[in-house]
Amino acid sequence: MDPLTHTLTGLMLSRAGLKRLSAHATPILLLAANVSDIDVFTLFFGQATYLRYHRYITHAFLAAPLLALLPVVAVRLFARKPFHWTWAYAVSLLGVATHPLLDWMNSYGVRFLWPFSEKWYRLDIVSLGDVWISVALVLALIVPMLARLVSSEIGARPGSGRGLAIAALCFLLLYPSGRYLLHERALEVLNSRLYEGQDPVRIAALPDPFSPLRWRGLVETGQFYSVFDVSLLAEFDPTAGRMLYKPEPGPRETAAAAAARSTPAFRSFLKFSQYPYWRFLPADQPPEAIRVEAMDLRFGEPLRPRFVATAIVDRDGRVAESRFRFEPE
Repeated sequence: MDPLTHTLTGLMLSRAGLKRLSAHATPILLLAANVSDIDVFTLFFGQATYLRYHRYITHAFLAAPLLALLPVVAVRLFARKPFHWTWAYAVSLLGVATHPLLDWMNSYGVRFLWPFSEKWYRLDIVSLGDVWISVALVLALIVPMLARLVSSEIGARPGSGRGLAIAALCFLLLYPSGRYLLHERALEVLNSRLYEGQDPVRIAALPDPFSPLRWRGLVETGQFYSVFDVSLLAEFDPTAGRMLYKPEPGPRETAAAAAARSTPAFRSFLKFSQYPYWRFLPADQPPEAIRVEAMDLRFGEPLRPRFVATAIVDRDGRVAESRFRFEPE
């Protein structure tokens, strides 16, 4: 999820009652809800390195007890008075736990089981920045502030915002649950059709950031991918998808793909990508070189590529350069 969602989730936990457990629960929770994203520092070593380590060790279950210490220590360094470490740590641990659970709901996924497994887990039910979750959390933040302004004008006692915080946290549970049921319905629609006479090998229904009733359908068969805009309010047409035929590489393309796979950029990408789509294009330089591209169809398509690994392989099968980028150049 986006940093705003994580931060406001920590704030709502504090307002809902956890701030009663520790004098500094609010700053601890704000830090704890975001500390898993400390892996962002790997971006300084390149986008391929960031892809390799993002949502990895710092999002694993076994790392949570250690990560929970960091917000407590950071707050203690600036706190004027000592506080009860046990309660502060318990509050921090709860805040840390919310982060991978929220990230689990979207299409990027998390690797919960490090160091035992590098498998990606994802629910595909909520986008990285879901509008309705953001609205619910922002309202729970702003409404008490406005209420305090009104109360100060009329001399009334302001509310704590606890009720709205609890309501926002309940929404964080109920809304994804509803989206899960709709996601299952979208998968059922995609899986119950034939595509050019072929059964689907794999399917995915990817969330729309605005409407729970709209999904981006992705169908893989033996020969092609098909991408759909799926509305659960309309009849589904299996012939209306955007067809992406899988390439049939010749000997040179096959050798170029093998060379590309050996590079760090492609190794990181292929461990992450769930729906890689390959392309082989002529490169400008060096002469007779092949440009090998692989993109993750969860996040883009050939006309709007995102999450793309690229390698330039010369006519002798040597990789002249390779890189990974989240956004097109």
